Amino acid sequence: MTFFRPEAKTALWRWREVLVAAAIFVLGLWWTWGPGQLLAIPGAALMLGGIALALIGVQRGRFRGDADGPGAIQVEGGQIAYFGPLTGGVIALADLERLSLDATATPPHWFLESKGRDGLAIPVNAAGSEALFDAFVSLPGIRTERMLAELRSGKPQTVVIWERTPLRPAHALLH
Repeated sequence: MTFFRPEAKTALWRWREVLVAAAIFVLGLWWTWGPGQLLAIPGAALMLGGIALALIGVQRGRFRGDADGPGAIQVEGGQIAYFGPLTGGVIALADLERLSLDATATPPHWFLESKGRDGLAIPVNAAGSEALFDAFVSLPGIRTERMLAELRSGKPQTVVIWERTPLRPAHALLH
């Protein structure tokens, strides 16, 4: 027997880091303003830790979506593997040259490109897609907020999110 509707459970699970961060912050606040302020310094540290975890949790929550799409993703040992019903492949993060978001496809796809190999198209809602967040934020110079904004924009276009060596002049904008 469950006390939560499946939709509510899904929403709570999507924002789990933020909920844990709120609990940590409240515990730190209680320690800081508790009786005699005995635990003021550890409480302040807990409050700062809660704020930091909340910032990270909000980004992760914005990245997560429904994981009911075609195929499955596995990120392990610096490699991204996609096992789809019609296509699939493996690409190493060290070999990745360009990351694009193709919102013209249904569902939208991440498109990963490397030198000398075919690109790898991964649906944003494939099973295990939340593991891609950690892989993508490890790319040098990626702008996480821009990636999240493009993911949720809903504009039917293909956008280059990250490039190892830009193919455009430094003064030219991506948009």
